[in-house]
Amino acid sequence: MGQQIQIQQQDFSVDAIYTAMRLEYGSDIGAIASFVGLVRDRNAVAGDGGDVQTLTLEHYPGMTEKSIQQILDHAEARWPLIATHVVHRVGTMAPSEQIVLVMVASAHRDAAFAGAQYVMDCLKTEAVFWKNEQSDLGQGWVESTNADKIRAKRWDD
Repeated sequence: MGQQIQIQQQDFSVDAIYTAMRLEYGSDIGAIASFVGLVRDRNAVAGDGGDVQTLTLEHYPGMTEKSIQQILDHAEARWPLIATHVVHRVGTMAPSEQIVLVMVASAHRDAAFAGAQYVMDCLKTEAVFWKNEQSDLGQGWVESTNADKIRAKRWDD
């Protein structure tokens, strides 16, 4: 199974990654499911609705990739996935910029959909990133929400 993890500051091309996945795995793939997350323009720190100016993500090289690798390994153990690709940006981003891509290929759509959703749900709670949000109301560290934790917990065996 093919896995790719990219942690980078620069933006990414969903089309380029999709095309590369199709070219590499060809007719083995019957479905590709993807998710692209964007920086929100509303304050998540206190839920008070402030306008976000920037979101800064920090990571610890090696540790972050290892945490994502574990998520992908679990997904591949659970579903018949052919390829998984995660791109996560770090650095400072503005609202509406792309922040994360999860792309999952399988022979069948059910596994691709479930695998992509599982990976994204777990990225929100298990991947090693530190997020700092700057809004018109101030700045603060962003943690996983209770809703994120509930979504990730539902995948527990």
